[in-house]
Amino acid sequence: MRSRAVTACAGALALAFVSGCASGDSTGAAASRTVTYWLWDANQLPAYEACAKDFEKRNPGLDVQITQMGWNDYWTKLTASFIAGTQPDVFTDHISKFAQFADLKVLAPLDELPYTNRIEDSDYQPGLASAWIGQDGHRYGAPKDWDTVALFYNKKMARAAGLSPEELNNLTWNPKDGGTFEKAIARLTVDENGRRGDEKGFDPRRVKVYGLATNDAGDGDGQTHWSSFAASTGWHYTDKKTWGTRYNYDDPRFKETIDWYFGLAKKGYLPPQKDFSETNGPEVQFGSGKAATALHGSWMIQTYYGFKGIDAATARTPVGPTGKRATMMNGLADSITKNARNKEGAAKWVAHLASADCQRTVGRSGVVFPATKDGTDTAVKTYAEDGIDVDAFTEPVAEKATFPFPITNFGADVHGLMRPAMQDIYANDAPVDTLDRTNDQINLLLSQ
Repeated sequence: MRSRAVTACAGALALAFVSGCASGDSTGAAASRTVTYWLWDANQLPAYEACAKDFEKRNPGLDVQITQMGWNDYWTKLTASFIAGTQPDVFTDHISKFAQFADLKVLAPLDELPYTNRIEDSDYQPGLASAWIGQDGHRYGAPKDWDTVALFYNKKMARAAGLSPEELNNLTWNPKDGGTFEKAIARLTVDENGRRGDEKGFDPRRVKVYGLATNDAGDGDGQTHWSSFAASTGWHYTDKKTWGTRYNYDDPRFKETIDWYFGLAKKGYLPPQKDFSETNGPEVQFGSGKAATALHGSWMIQTYYGFKGIDAATARTPVGPTGKRATMMNGLADSITKNARNKEGAAKWVAHLASADCQRTVGRSGVVFPATKDGTDTAVKTYAEDGIDVDAFTEPVAEKATFPFPITNFGADVHGLMRPAMQDIYANDAPVDTLDRTNDQINLLLSQ
């Protein structure tokens, strides 16, 4: 999951830099020839290996050494590498980590390096490049891809429930009664006796197929959980689009949304929190036939469409109280470490990653949407050749119905405070007003 922020050991990392433990400087022929690159997504590895081969042909004497590891290990080892001075030259960065890394000054400003100083916001899909501008005005990431969220659904289950693709693509939602979205989710829910969630006698304690899969409580961003609903009320995470100074988790619109969303579990339409685990995420629930729909990101398209015996499709997120749809648009970037051993080679590599040729190579892999428009068009064509309609993910971008991942200081602390608060609401039915205190704690941190 691209959105799951794993709290880094910020204190240890900060201490390492204060004490000068992570100098990372080295010289020698090997260092000048090799560019080390880390990423976490195994599905994207083949595409970037292809980009590396092309890069090496164009730059004789430079070799790209790619290391791929799982999400959790990735951030743990990256943090440790900064402390030990063994950091890679280039790594795939996530926006949830950007503020912390920028504050600790472990990133190299791309606008001050050859090759990467030519990057312009207009080179990419709107909003992607500007998100990687630090508070000091420098650019610290070159966008590599983007994603939005849509509703994956089981076509066979939808037909059995009497729901057409047109209906599912034009659902509405509100926090009072859930609108036609909740009616659809209720209809798709089936208990062990074969009764649907909208039928008399439905037993919410003995559910065979849930209308909507669970993806835990969403922590502080709720990307593939409640974020689309909350944003469709007109709510915003913070007081500014980027680098906000105050969070709004105490906003009545947000609390009403959260109360409604997790209330679906009490009604039996959403699995209880105890059913979620690292090995039983929404894609597993959907793929096993335990859930009829799942809100998930575009990076999971091939996974959902690849399940044997399941005919999947996607629908747009529902229209909210504002009369508009909303979906988070997140994007990854390539960052160069401040103490990269081969900084010039790293800059050449990042510039190549952002090039039209590499972006088209990634697009042809049909795994993600590359950051450039040309790369995106290539990906859309690849998906179409596989018989996959991706309009539910691309239309929000064209219609400007997207919102960004919240970028603020103290990101790890915000995560650390919001995670248990949201899980308490989901698992223990804690009142949503408990978010007032959590929000106060977060804003106290931001005021320091």
